[in-house]
Amino acid sequence: MGSHPELAFRALHTDLPVMVKIRELSKDVKDLMPLGQEHCEGAVYWQPPEQALEKVKDKVWLPSASQYGTHEGLIELREALMKKLQHENGLHKSSIMVTAGSNQGFLNLVLTLCDVKDSVVLFAPYFFNAYMSFQMTGITNILIGPSVSETLLPDADWLERVLSETKPTPKLVSITNPGNPSGTCIPDPLLKRISEICRRAGTWLVMDNAYEYFTYDGLKHSCVEGNHVVNLFSFSKAYGMMGWRVGYIAYPAEAQSLRTQLLKVQDNVAICASMISQSTAVGCLEVGSEWVRNQVKSLVRNRELLLGALSPIGEDAVKGGGGAIYIWAKLPEKFRDDFQVVCWLAKRHGVMLLPGSACGLAGCVRVTYGAIRETECEVAARRLKAGLEELMRDGMVE
Repeated sequence: MGSHPELAFRALHTDLPVMVKIRELSKDVKDLMPLGQEHCEGAVYWQPPEQALEKVKDKVWLPSASQYGTHEGLIELREALMKKLQHENGLHKSSIMVTAGSNQGFLNLVLTLCDVKDSVVLFAPYFFNAYMSFQMTGITNILIGPSVSETLLPDADWLERVLSETKPTPKLVSITNPGNPSGTCIPDPLLKRISEICRRAGTWLVMDNAYEYFTYDGLKHSCVEGNHVVNLFSFSKAYGMMGWRVGYIAYPAEAQSLRTQLLKVQDNVAICASMISQSTAVGCLEVGSEWVRNQVKSLVRNRELLLGALSPIGEDAVKGGGGAIYIWAKLPEKFRDDFQVVCWLAKRHGVMLLPGSACGLAGCVRVTYGAIRETECEVAARRLKAGLEELMRDGMVE
């Protein structure tokens, strides 16, 4: 390879996406069963509703489908989303900006709310793309808070202490609910307490609600609102629109200065989400959230199968599963190198997991169950259980 000028320090010191490592590993393994999602990325097995796809077919020929749209999104989409936020999420004082997926929305927020000198807060296990967004924008003071070991819920006592004692006060706290990668669903009282802690400290709270419809066992997702709160949402998981790239930011309507700065960032990052994708999102909202909930019900059996497959490492080692499409599992202490375990399970038993070290907790794995149907999950569960039984009995034998 020839020489070239130096690369950016920020990019060089951003973690290599764990998905790149996973995809490289998967190239060498035949008949690999990803648990789940396209080699472990967060996805579901379904496509957008047929009604939405049928409705958008003719729109691809319209000139407007090939033009730039407004920075904030199609007016009909934003109007539909405002109704959705009010009726489903209880958010009545928020404005909307449509983005090319909620990952882009999060990056927009980091660029808008944070400076390089600021400190920010994540809770382990954290969503690895959030960590990388901070790194890539030059933020190095990333404070990693603990989760309560029994529940994997954010430790609010730690947060209150850190926001009151750290000077300058951390600028932003980021939390996913339901959790990726933890698979936990934050109870409403805890969510409100976290919000109040951030409000008193003058800290932004960014809530990622990508899995808002993915709850089980009677648990319910809830949102908080305030002049310090920004909510992120996504069409990717709920409506099977992973590749269509549509998400949205719900930010305080009274914060006009925030809107102005978001518009600056949007103009330089994406300008607008794909016009045809936004039209499809309108069709999805017309079908409604009950369609999504019926799809989510089809994942319950997958979850049961994989909880059973994890039994060899012990019931106390398994957490989450109440929300999103993830189960979190702690490996025995002697297997702290979780990536080595992931590689061994892939090569020897044909199942792919995600190493917990990518999410800030070494010695753990994330198991995902959204992108495979029940018949495939049965095969994957048998392989995983056999692999863990051998791991516990004999170690990582070749």
